Amino acid sequence: MLLVLHAAVTWALVGLILTIQLVHYPLFARVGVAGYAAYQREHVTRITWLVAPLMGAELGTGAWLALRPPPALPGASAWLGLGLILLIWLSTAVVQSPLHGHLAAGFDPGRHARLVTTNTWRTAAWLARGGLVAWWLMRALAQGGSGV
Repeated sequence: MLLVLHAAVTWALVGLILTIQLVHYPLFARVGVAGYAAYQREHVTRITWLVAPLMGAELGTGAWLALRPPPALPGASAWLGLGLILLIWLSTAVVQSPLHGHLAAGFDPGRHARLVTTNTWRTAAWLARGGLVAWWLMRALAQGGSGV
């Protein structure tokens, strides 16, 4: 059951990051200078309520799967999955969050471009996690559902 929960959380985050990367972040440039700072602060507040519990759940279930992988899950791949989670968290803390902080003071085209560009790598990491988790589920189902 843990693997199914983990997959659901991961794929919710994959959908969320794709929406942010392909729709939301590009539209930041169209908000307008006058209302941008307030818009950015509101974005951070609202997205945090959505993404923080999901990221926490992904980290917790990912760590549990790495420490106690079900029979269908190769242990090395569970650690790879956890490594990708940690990479995403590091990118969020060191790159994306500080850029959002700078943008909260007002729109800056250079920082906005950097946010979109650097978030591409975070998006790729989540897509890789989504693929890895899908592979885990297929393995578990092929082995008669052990670990699902």
